[in-house]
Amino acid sequence: MESMPFTLSIDQAKVIRSQHGTPVYVYSEAALRARAAEALAFPHSFGLTVRYAMKAAPSAFILRLFHNLGLHFDASSGYEVRRLLMLGIPGDRISLSTQELPEDFPELYKLGVSVNACSLHQLERFGKALPGGRVGLRFNPGQGSGGTNRTNVGGVASSFGIWHEYAATAQEIVQKYQLQVFRIHTHIGSGSDPAVWLKVALLSLNMVRLFPDVTVLNMGGGYKVARMPGEKSTDLQTVGAPVRDSIADFASETGRKLHFEIEPGTYLLATSAGVLSTIQDMADTGPQGYAFVKLDTGMTEILRPSLYGAQHPIEVFSSLPNTRTRDYIVVGHCCESGDILTPAPGDPEMLAPRSLPEPAIGDLCWIGGAGAYCAAMPAKNYNSFPEAAEVVLLQSGATKLIRRRQSLQQIMQNEILD
Repeated sequence: MESMPFTLSIDQAKVIRSQHGTPVYVYSEAALRARAAEALAFPHSFGLTVRYAMKAAPSAFILRLFHNLGLHFDASSGYEVRRLLMLGIPGDRISLSTQELPEDFPELYKLGVSVNACSLHQLERFGKALPGGRVGLRFNPGQGSGGTNRTNVGGVASSFGIWHEYAATAQEIVQKYQLQVFRIHTHIGSGSDPAVWLKVALLSLNMVRLFPDVTVLNMGGGYKVARMPGEKSTDLQTVGAPVRDSIADFASETGRKLHFEIEPGTYLLATSAGVLSTIQDMADTGPQGYAFVKLDTGMTEILRPSLYGAQHPIEVFSSLPNTRTRDYIVVGHCCESGDILTPAPGDPEMLAPRSLPEPAIGDLCWIGGAGAYCAAMPAKNYNSFPEAAEVVLLQSGATKLIRRRQSLQQIMQNEILD
């Protein structure tokens, strides 16, 4: 399914800047609801739980909206679990899969939070603290699928999960502490190659065979979303149908009807928001060089281009009459050569000029596809820039402030000044 990035009209952009300044994240309530409905329709045979991978964007408005729509949650740290609990979200709607198992995980478990052991060491810790407890096992199935090596979380280059060849050792630890393994979890990355996904589903079902108490299979998220023209989004029905059928075949063979879980983050958020910014300067490096558009945003709000060479659609709201287009490098406001918003695809060190309408200083600029891993993953406070505000465009057409812009005093509040 194609869900091109949400955008603003020039009139909406002007109103939002007048009310909230720039840079500002703008979310679409309608888009969030639509993507959630698509995820909840994922093919399944014996029940489905959609867990929002909250690391994509953990703002309270988004978490509460998805909770009210019937989604559960995937947390990647103990802090994320506590954040959900503080919002009144019950522990039994939260699953924890983390690289750093928090010291208070037994307390979280007693509050209803389910835990996936993501290493043999974590499984041993769980067993010692909670003998006889219910635990999930996250395995690295030996296969991965990611847009870049940095978004691939399966295979030999990934530290996530118990290496699949160590399943026998996991069985020994489970038996040692009389643990009930109720869930097998795998996640392969953000590429969502359907062929790889189906292959991993079959490998995961083989893991289920090794643990007779398992009633839940979780295959994570990572569904590709089209941010740029020419890209294709994952069709959830297409990618889900063969996995659903494999689970049905498994049930026919074994009598075990597995409940299915997915953990979308990018799919729900990526095209549901953008960053509204102001063009604050322009420069060039002569006839043989480049023309630059300088924004009042950058890696402090959208780190993905600098980190991955990720691509985001960029729209200039030019105020010039009879505007002509020109090739520009769009750069951020940080004193940092890597603060580039138009890198070459997949290569953050190379420049890739974009053809954009010629702007004037002070014009508005919209960076789309910035809902996932942007507000949640910025170069926070670099050059002492404050965290940007966040607003949501409600279905009614009104805007609602959901996070205030940070102040300099808040940036410094934990410093010891005497």
